Amino acid sequence: MRTLVTGGAGFIGSNLVDRLLAEGHRVDVVDDLSTGSLANLAEARAAGGLSFQRVDIRSPELADLFLRRRPEVVFHLAAQADVRVSVAEPLFDAEVNVLGSLNVLEAARAAGSAKVVFASSGGTIYGDPEPSQLPVKETHPRRPLSPYGVAKSAVGDYLTAYRELHDLEFTALALANVYGPRQDPKGEAGVVAIFAGNLLSGEPCTIFGDGRQTRDFVYVDDVVDAFARAAEKGGGLLLNIGTGEETSVLDLYRAMAAAAGVDAPPQKAPARPGELARNCLDPAKASIHLGWVPWTSVEDGVSGVLDWYGADPDRLAGDR
Repeated sequence: MRTLVTGGAGFIGSNLVDRLLAEGHRVDVVDDLSTGSLANLAEARAAGGLSFQRVDIRSPELADLFLRRRPEVVFHLAAQADVRVSVAEPLFDAEVNVLGSLNVLEAARAAGSAKVVFASSGGTIYGDPEPSQLPVKETHPRRPLSPYGVAKSAVGDYLTAYRELHDLEFTALALANVYGPRQDPKGEAGVVAIFAGNLLSGEPCTIFGDGRQTRDFVYVDDVVDAFARAAEKGGGLLLNIGTGEETSVLDLYRAMAAAAGVDAPPQKAPARPGELARNCLDPAKASIHLGWVPWTSVEDGVSGVLDWYGADPDRLAGDR
């Protein structure tokens, strides 16, 4: 199968590229390297079967690239992914996440692609659900509270329109808090990577607020499996990709500190404005339509992350 992955040099994208190549697919990666890294693709490039193009998804040249490569399935993961940046620079966020996504859809339509699999955001499109509504189902109203969430929700609507108008199939995956190897430990998002970097470097970890805020942490290998399955299943659907289980940030720290052999309490800082108190996604629909279930426990996952970062000191500096 001819596949194209936007954002394929990023954390999730590069792991997906590895999976697609292992399954024997032809893979084209489109990435502007603003946050991704060619180091993430080192193994994939050595294995062969991969084409890399440094292109911004907003660029007019994207359409020509699609016409040359004729992907059958497009995995669209490229994004401005920082919620705080979206609040500070909503126009920039919309340029990348809305107009850039529209550019991808237009290029896929013109190239005759059969399907787009889109990385949506289960942590933002539903807004701030009441505790009684957890784990959140796909039927929950979409009430995003950040420009980033608004953009992800809007692209979901565009996907539905393109399916009706142009027969371009889609599956949108609403991702929970994804973690795993290749996530940037020096980034602003990804608490597992940040904790791992600090614990292995002997630096203190900071918890904002009381640490009782919860998230649905899902391992990147499990997420990649959902993307691979969505290439041929789940047409026309928004599907939650999470574990259905809440883990508090404080419990996460305790598990990671124990796995790293660190016996020190975290530092505390004031809660960040606008942070959700609790979040958790119901993955039952993905089980029905994709045959997908998460299999990696938080304990196993964070141990794997610590092992991966610990194997190469450069990774702790964000040199993936």
